Amino acid sequence: MTAARKVGRGVAAGTLAAMVAIALAAALAGYWLGIHPPAVDTAAPAPSASQASGPGLTDETGRRVLYWHDPMVPGQRFDKPGKSPFMDMELVPVYADAAADSGAVSVSPRLAQSLGVRTVEAKAGTLETGFRTTGAVAVDERTLTGVQSRVQGFVERLHVRATYDPVHAGQPIADLFVPDWVAAQEELLALRASRLGGGDALVDAARQRLKLLGMPEAEIERVEREGKSSGRVTVTAPSGGIVWEIGARDGMAVMPGTNLVRIAGLASVWVIAEIPEAQAALVAPGARVEVRAASAPERALAGTVQTLLPEVNAATRTVRARIELANPGGALKPGMFVTVAFRGTPSTGVLVPSEAVIRTGTRDVVIVATGGGRYAPVEVKVGRESGELTEIVGGIAAGTRVVASGQFLIDSEASLRGVLARMNTAAEPAAPAAAPAAAPAADPHAGHQTAGTPAAGSVVHRAAGVVRDVDATDVLIQHGAIPSAGMGAMTMAFKAPASGVPATVTVGTRVDFAFTITPQGEFALTSIAPAGGGGKP
Repeated sequence: MTAARKVGRGVAAGTLAAMVAIALAAALAGYWLGIHPPAVDTAAPAPSASQASGPGLTDETGRRVLYWHDPMVPGQRFDKPGKSPFMDMELVPVYADAAADSGAVSVSPRLAQSLGVRTVEAKAGTLETGFRTTGAVAVDERTLTGVQSRVQGFVERLHVRATYDPVHAGQPIADLFVPDWVAAQEELLALRASRLGGGDALVDAARQRLKLLGMPEAEIERVEREGKSSGRVTVTAPSGGIVWEIGARDGMAVMPGTNLVRIAGLASVWVIAEIPEAQAALVAPGARVEVRAASAPERALAGTVQTLLPEVNAATRTVRARIELANPGGALKPGMFVTVAFRGTPSTGVLVPSEAVIRTGTRDVVIVATGGGRYAPVEVKVGRESGELTEIVGGIAAGTRVVASGQFLIDSEASLRGVLARMNTAAEPAAPAAAPAAAPAADPHAGHQTAGTPAAGSVVHRAAGVVRDVDATDVLIQHGAIPSAGMGAMTMAFKAPASGVPATVTVGTRVDFAFTITPQGEFALTSIAPAGGGGKP
């Protein structure tokens, strides 16, 4: 029994000692690994195409992808597709055949469709330089007629009661009572009845007196025919139209020259059209126009520009044109709004939609589709514009396909690549945008460039890595972290040196290289050579 207990105690003591030894060994191994971290294997293979469309591989379009980036933060480059860490959008691929130096931007068909890029063909055609504007119908002031009193008397009855009442020629306007007529008429009748010598001369004198008092010849004949005097007279309208103004009412005393009413004719009217100041030079007196009223849009009335009024409306910056227009049936009423179409001189040339022209203030640019998903900005000379079409007098020819929608996104990408700057050799190169802050460390694509990165093109960065792909223009290198450039370990494309890629640098070669960051945000190699003078690992 005692021996058995001793044996059990021995076994327990041995087990405890073994556990203590294992724990001590683990602690020593952890300490060793802490002070001697394992080296990063820079020769690890790139992600396979089955995992992602990695850099240097082809996407669904069959084109080789150099890297992905966020167009709003072009300084950051990523080696895998996915969501942008800066905003809620997908990263955009940059292809090896984009060739920024060739003055073009490449956009995949899928991305072009999602951005709503639409192209149209520039066509040769005739541009109608006419334009449309609005106007208001007014009375032709040359048709205004005044109906006045020629005698001193009183208005017994006014037959027209309100303005705009229609009248016709010969229609009674007002009944006047003229006391002076009564005495003169009685004198005329008395002389005709007397048999005195020289009576005919006195009758003629009395008749002439009535005429001087304003009595119409027909009224004088009536008095002589009927032998009765009357101090009342009816004034009639000399022409037809509408009552434009009333100057007397029932019971009013009137003097010779008092305006009873004014009549405006409607056989012809004026249209006062408001012409934009910039287009006033296209209008001249005598020009033919076409007028349509909202009440009868299917009916077009032909008119003539009578004159351009010598003033500009300071509020609307328009010049008023006076148009004389026949008004059959009186369809056009004063105050009515109408649409006026001015005819211009036709111009023949290359026409594009006005929305396709990007106006920068110093020049005009269109985005030309060169085929294969490639787009290039072209500076053009713009001529006249009419409606939705603009005339192009230089820069592109008929048959060229231009971008009509989504061109501002392409133009922004082209500007980032310096294409537009190269179109004007006298222009100063644009300063590179400030590099955005690095994304959170948890994002595997973050930290490619930080706010502390030296100015673009001013510092040469050196690193080591393994070549994964190489051609005449780009070298795809898998490298570790590059602290001087604020970049983490990744696989990315570098522009080949100006002297070209050495023949000893091939796929799989471990290399030492140096590069700079250009003002356009590109990573350009200044030198590349096999590491330590060796070759493949």
